[in-house]
Amino acid sequence: MQLVLGRDDLAAAALSAAREAGAEPERVAIEPVHKASRGFVNESNVDVCELAIVTVLQAVAHDKPVLLLPVTTLGRHQHQTLVTLGGDLSVADVEGHSVGVRAWSQTTGVWMRGFLTEQYGVDLRKVDWTTYEGHHVDGAEDPAWVKRAPQGSKLPADFLRGGVDFAIMGNELPSDDRIRTAIHDARQVAEHWSKDQGFIPVNHVVGMSATAAAEHSAAILAAYDAMHAVLTAGEHDGPVALHPVGFNALRGAFTKAAAYALEQNVIPRAVDYDELIERTCAALDVPPARLGG
Repeated sequence: MQLVLGRDDLAAAALSAAREAGAEPERVAIEPVHKASRGFVNESNVDVCELAIVTVLQAVAHDKPVLLLPVTTLGRHQHQTLVTLGGDLSVADVEGHSVGVRAWSQTTGVWMRGFLTEQYGVDLRKVDWTTYEGHHVDGAEDPAWVKRAPQGSKLPADFLRGGVDFAIMGNELPSDDRIRTAIHDARQVAEHWSKDQGFIPVNHVVGMSATAAAEHSAAILAAYDAMHAVLTAGEHDGPVALHPVGFNALRGAFTKAAAYALEQNVIPRAVDYDELIERTCAALDVPPARLGG
């Protein structure tokens, strides 16, 4: 059983638990971890894989054999990811200006565009969007009103030279003193948003192939329990959990992300969260309560 997990502590716990459950697990090292998504979603080349929440939604919408294991491996606030380079531009100026995002289906971008429409009244079609990569899921395409940067272009470099007015960047944000957030007091705004919503805008969760769920159900359930224990032990008191685990805990984030993704033409059809629960439970032959439902 092959696993791709970005966090060392979660990987160690999952491997140990799966081994005790009778499997022969192996961790496949791929960095950055999102590079593993395409092969997993389209070819099932590993059994368990850390995935962006929007990749899970896209995979299900495009009928890929991908199931959700409800574990958050990366949760963070997102409002600070809309940045500009000096000058006087702010979130109020997004319409009529250019914005770059690594990929249209990048989860950070989906969250940020959702905030733009929901909190700031931005009409996404009045923004000059540029993407730099395609999708992890075969069959997914950018909307017709989004343009692709020339082959070989990279968002950080394009942004720093002034090729776009704004950029949405998370981990790939370059270090430059000229960069500032487009939303004033972005961290505080993000914290208020999560407190009001009751959940964190989750980035990464865990996916598994349908074949793996059938062949290694005991090991996968043991890995889930082990990762749950690690994340619970590391969670600090706060208004919302940074790493929610279990179907109930992830419902809010998945439901909101699915609504944003549908509005932004990231997914071709609505994906109901209960569909994800039913698919996983059927494959593992367990009731929802076994996985925090």
